[in-house]
Amino acid sequence: ALDDLKDVVATQARALSDARAFVEAATPGMVGKLRAESLGTAALASRTIVELRSGKFDAAAADSAEVLDALSAVAAEYAVLAERTQRFRGYEELFEVPLTNFGDTDQAGKELAVHRQKWELLADFERCCRGWMAAPCAELSPETMQAKVDEISKANYKMLKGRKDDEVVQRLQKALDAFKERMPMCAEVANAALQPRHWQAIYGILGRTYDEDDPPTPEKLLEYGIMGHFEEVQAHGAVATKEYSMLKALDKMEAEWRGLDFKAMPYKDTGTYIMGGTDEVQALLDDQIVKTQSMRASPYIKALEKDACAWEELMVRLQDIVDNWLACQSTWQYLEPIFSSPDIMKQMPEEGEKFQVVDQGWRDVMDQAAAAPGCLSIGSSKEMLVTLEENNRLLDEIQKGLAAYLEKKRLFFPRFFFLSNDEMLEILSETKDPTRVQPHLKKCFEGVHTLDIDDELVITAMNSVEKERVPFKHAVDTNKARGAVEKWLLEVEAGMFDAIHDVTARGIADYAAKPRSEWVLEWPGMVVLVVSAIFWTRGVTDALTANTAAAYERACTLDLMKVVDLVRGQLTGLQRATLGALVVMDVHARDVVSALVEKQITSDGDFEWQAQLRSYWEEDPEGGRDQTVMMRMMSACIQYGYEYLGNSSRLVITPLTDRCYRTLMGAIHLTLGGAPEGPAGTGKTETTKDLAKALARQCVVFNCSDSLDYLAMAKFFKGLASSGAWACFDEFNRINLEVLSVVAQQVLDIQRAIHTKLRSFTFEGTEMTLKWSAWCSITMNPGYAGRSELPDNLKALFRTVAMMVPDYAMIAEIVLFSFGYLAARECSKKIVQCYKLCSEQLSSQDHYDYGMRAVMAVLRAAGNLKRRFPNDDEFVLMLRSIIDVNLCKFLSHDVPLFNGIISDLFPGVDLPKADYGAMEAALVDACTKRNVQPTEYFMLKTIQLYEMIVVRHGLMIVGMPFSGKTTSYRVLADALALMEARGQEGQVRAEHVVINPKSVTMGQLYGQFDPVSHEWTDGVLAVTFRAVASNPEPHRKWLVLDGPVDAIWIENLNTVLDDNKKLCLNSGEI
Repeated sequence: ALDDLKDVVATQARALSDARAFVEAATPGMVGKLRAESLGTAALASRTIVELRSGKFDAAAADSAEVLDALSAVAAEYAVLAERTQRFRGYEELFEVPLTNFGDTDQAGKELAVHRQKWELLADFERCCRGWMAAPCAELSPETMQAKVDEISKANYKMLKGRKDDEVVQRLQKALDAFKERMPMCAEVANAALQPRHWQAIYGILGRTYDEDDPPTPEKLLEYGIMGHFEEVQAHGAVATKEYSMLKALDKMEAEWRGLDFKAMPYKDTGTYIMGGTDEVQALLDDQIVKTQSMRASPYIKALEKDACAWEELMVRLQDIVDNWLACQSTWQYLEPIFSSPDIMKQMPEEGEKFQVVDQGWRDVMDQAAAAPGCLSIGSSKEMLVTLEENNRLLDEIQKGLAAYLEKKRLFFPRFFFLSNDEMLEILSETKDPTRVQPHLKKCFEGVHTLDIDDELVITAMNSVEKERVPFKHAVDTNKARGAVEKWLLEVEAGMFDAIHDVTARGIADYAAKPRSEWVLEWPGMVVLVVSAIFWTRGVTDALTANTAAAYERACTLDLMKVVDLVRGQLTGLQRATLGALVVMDVHARDVVSALVEKQITSDGDFEWQAQLRSYWEEDPEGGRDQTVMMRMMSACIQYGYEYLGNSSRLVITPLTDRCYRTLMGAIHLTLGGAPEGPAGTGKTETTKDLAKALARQCVVFNCSDSLDYLAMAKFFKGLASSGAWACFDEFNRINLEVLSVVAQQVLDIQRAIHTKLRSFTFEGTEMTLKWSAWCSITMNPGYAGRSELPDNLKALFRTVAMMVPDYAMIAEIVLFSFGYLAARECSKKIVQCYKLCSEQLSSQDHYDYGMRAVMAVLRAAGNLKRRFPNDDEFVLMLRSIIDVNLCKFLSHDVPLFNGIISDLFPGVDLPKADYGAMEAALVDACTKRNVQPTEYFMLKTIQLYEMIVVRHGLMIVGMPFSGKTTSYRVLADALALMEARGQEGQVRAEHVVINPKSVTMGQLYGQFDPVSHEWTDGVLAVTFRAVASNPEPHRKWLVLDGPVDAIWIENLNTVLDDNKKLCLNSGEI
């Protein structure tokens, strides 16, 4: 194997040796040949340079296409030359011979590139120019043209910097400069906004005729001499641009409506729809109507006027449709439930037919809207607008018809004036079943809660809210009215007057027949009071005549003590209420007699006796009845009203009350109004109401607010004048001044008519009957924020009474007396002293109140305790009620001071701890359920809240944020529900409704009139209050207004929180 290898190596060496010999032999020849060819290539390069520099490629006038062709030929040659130069350089390096100078080749390449660049740039520009000039103007793009020109200019500028004297480069520069001058013209004629009408005008300027089939090009236009009229052309271009932008704006407006629909939502179970929120549509409409109108005002609109007008018409129609639609919808929603009652349809056939037309029209419109809800399709429907406008016209007629119908009913039964339209419609729609009117009775009659209606639908008696029953003298047969509710209600009113008159006459006859202590328990409360007053007047007159006043004083005291003894015994709730009021009256009667004795009055004509309110049973001066009760005070003589007022409590008559009575009675005698004014809690409203009770008159209390208008007041006055009722307008000076001046005229009209003893008169355009017993009183709080000063023409119609702080001690004593307290005088002194010391020693806080209402709360608590523990120590009961009512409102640093005052006032009185075991257990369970901790303080406050709820019907929970105010009442409600379920202490559950009064406007809270149609819309509170008040369930209902308290919204709750317990809405609903 090794030998074989050696052979191979030897063969290889021989081959190499032979090759080397061959190379050495051939090299000289090859090198010679290479040399010759290299020199040939170098010479060719020199010739190429000579050609490039010959001047034919620098001739500015030459044709660029020809020059580029020649340059292409040179370039082809140069390509060969460059390739050979590259190859030969490689060979020379290989043979290691001296290198040939190929510098001319590189130079030729550079010069060729320069020539090609400038000529290509020139040719490119010339080609573009020709294209642009020959192209139809509509196809030109000024932006593209500008970009191309800028690009070539930039390249040429660079060349110009290097070769300033190059004629070709200069030629291109001149061409560019020349084109730039035409550029604005090209941009102008390339305007996409130019329409054939604009071209016709431009051609007209150029003195040519425009042919649409022969589109204009820049070349032609230049030929026609456009540059000489460039400014005029520019003006046409500007107009075209403005028109074009308007066209685009119209298109954009139309695009904005795409996909925008009206929302049709099913409405209750009517089988039709109502329109949902239109805010988005309305916002777009407002925007576009303004835009279209400003577009119409533009000087460039002429060409687009037709389109713009059509669009504006569409928008305005759509706006009209929306306005009419919403108006129709709200009225239809209001009237639909009214006319769905067959009774109303029967009573108002003409309006009913109209409503059926409207209803059908409404359903058609809503079906159409539900099927095609697109805004533009609805806007283009002229029929829909016509239907809606016709509907609204009919609805206006229906509403006028409805108002006239209600007015007619009100004039027939005037007490309807004190109801809102909705309440009246509710009553009038119950034609078949009189029992369905029962819930509304207490709004028409002060004291009638229900009527006894037998199976034959005959009314036999009336019942008060205290369950007192007074039988009718003549039964009222509702069947005779044939469904006309107002007819039998009028009979009920007459029946009520007759029943009270009859029972009073029988009471008078019975008074002499049996002992007074038995008699007082057998007759209705009203009768007991008036008959007692008649016999007292008779007794005093006889005593004064016979000079036996002192003996009569002793008889009065004896009568009083017998009644107090009765109060302390076992009585029904009804008898207790009667005797409570009787004690108050008897105390006053005895005090009057005592005063007469003390002043040694001996004549019944003496002023001291004449100044008292006296009752007489005598012949009826008007001849309506044989005998009647007449009430006299000084020169005033007024007939008793026989309005059934139930078995209600009476005010304690203090010297202030007496003075107020005298002024008011004098005012009635002079046919003037009464105007008690003074700070809160001085008894302005209550005294007026109490005088109405003494005279047995219906007295409607209304809480005035600054949003009352003269129409609402007129409705009230119509009610007063035609029903002969009294009205007491609380917070009268809250009404706006401009309304008050109209009210002055309204009051004057009524007073004049009564003064001249008219039977009927015209008031606010209505002919109506007049009852002379009509009277109105106003109460005012002077010097509060938001109060008007009464205009002089109004002041002159009312007699003012200054009401100041009442005699708390006297009131407390007599009220406690009527509850059966024997130590009434001592207890009353302690209450007054307690409040006096508190006001002097405790800190001053906004929520501390030591006025009449606070005293009444203590007295009410004392009465409740006396009934529960009739035999306990009276001082203990008194102490318990003072603490229960007051302790909870004092701040922590005032509690020790309060305890000190209490221990000084009640020395040695030990207060046993109240037993709240069951409630505390329920509270702990309620806390556990709500996952809150039943801390001692929280439990204390919750129990105090419960105690306060028991004695007051309105209260305020005050405290810092997160102090547990809301949790407290919620836990209490839960605990009461648990106690009801467990059957403890006879408790009933409490349901609570919460409203934040500051989250809505006043109109949304209480309700408001539409400023245009004067149609009433209920507020949130009004709806809730009505639902809670009309709920017959026995459980507690709490209406919680959870939010910051301010004078604006809480003022309207004045009558809710005082003893009236009524919410007065501006619609007249109470």
